[in-house]
Amino acid sequence: MTTRRNFIKQTAIGTAAISWGSMISKMSAESYANITGANDKIRVGVIGVNSRGTALATNFSKQDRCKVTYICDVDSRAISKCITSIEKAMGYRPKGEKDFRKVLESADIDAFVIATPDHWHAPAALMAMQAGKHVYLEKPCSYTPAEGEILVQAAAKYKRVLQMGNQRRAWPNVREGIMALKEGAIGRAYYGKSWYATNRKPIGIGKETAVPEWLDWDLWQGPAPRVPYKDNIVHYNWHWFWHWGTGEALNNGTHMIDLLRWGLDVDYPTMVSSIGGRYFAEDDWETPDTQTISIEFGNKCSMIWEGLSCNGKRSEEQSVGCMFYGEKGSLMITGGNGYKIFDLDNNLIKEGTGKLAVDPQNRMNPTESLDALHINNFFDAIRKGEKLYSDIDSGHKSTLLMQLGNISQRMGRSLHIDQTNGHILHDQEAMKLWNRDYESGWEMKL
Repeated sequence: MTTRRNFIKQTAIGTAAISWGSMISKMSAESYANITGANDKIRVGVIGVNSRGTALATNFSKQDRCKVTYICDVDSRAISKCITSIEKAMGYRPKGEKDFRKVLESADIDAFVIATPDHWHAPAALMAMQAGKHVYLEKPCSYTPAEGEILVQAAAKYKRVLQMGNQRRAWPNVREGIMALKEGAIGRAYYGKSWYATNRKPIGIGKETAVPEWLDWDLWQGPAPRVPYKDNIVHYNWHWFWHWGTGEALNNGTHMIDLLRWGLDVDYPTMVSSIGGRYFAEDDWETPDTQTISIEFGNKCSMIWEGLSCNGKRSEEQSVGCMFYGEKGSLMITGGNGYKIFDLDNNLIKEGTGKLAVDPQNRMNPTESLDALHINNFFDAIRKGEKLYSDIDSGHKSTLLMQLGNISQRMGRSLHIDQTNGHILHDQEAMKLWNRDYESGWEMKL
């Protein structure tokens, strides 16, 4: 079995192979900045391209300042499909590689885009930064709160640009709506609600079976402790297993709760509660398909998120969105690039809409043109040192709110939170879920 540790010790790549330690020392912040600055385009590798990753890889490849040089996935079919997509769009073929750790040693990479299953997000981001690469990390930024804290420290230590992919922070009308909120459009805002609704089908009862020839199951599991392969996990259903996934709360809730936290200008809460369960079907699905997470911030404000994974009934005519409530009215951020402001009598007094169509039910690529704004902000941070729309400190705080909701759900009780750092107070059992057990050799270490 190849672990993070023994891979570093044992693997060599051709005659140019170098050790993990020497690679990091050679790729210091200063020397790496010189390499990046000397190239006309930012060279990007993408890991995890079965679905969302292919959309991101293609989007990155279309940007003038970027060239996608490597495609990485443990599914050989996904690699071929993604390379073909980029070749069709841009006329060149990136290199393909099953094990992204090998690509970390390449001088032909400036940044990594990570769109793997959730349990891989933080370990892959940490390894990439330790190898001197910048990182564009799909949400959630981490599988556990402890991993998020490590990423905040790592970005500072290794001086790498680390952007989380909560792309709505870059959408023009969303930004305009949040700014209107902060400028007092509805007076003092004190409450927010958010929601996501869709129609997911049952996943059945999985059977242990032989691993398909196109899949490296050991590497797919990566940092997670090993379990046998079952036929209803790969590729998408892992979201609904606690061993690898974080449920709908972090799959889709992270986007909307991030907007609420941004608009209400809060960081860590004082109390988090969750109710819900797996109600729709009797199958292997473990995380809630129906969930309401309530988050309090002392006497300042509160917010909720409602997730309906198996009933697509819309709220406010939107399958996904969030609403702010204030002294003078309410402000809604729609599922697309838009917002609406209402007075206390529910009259629409202002609306900002985008011309680009958005399909929130398209889990692969709902908003390519809008997401390009987030991508180019990432490039500007690398090239010009500009402020990120979603740096890791902000991304971690929004991710943490949903993680705390899941911990409350699994504990079956409300959690009291230290408002200075987000840690759970007076509940040692709940704090056991602050981190996870790792497969030996895969532990995250700064």
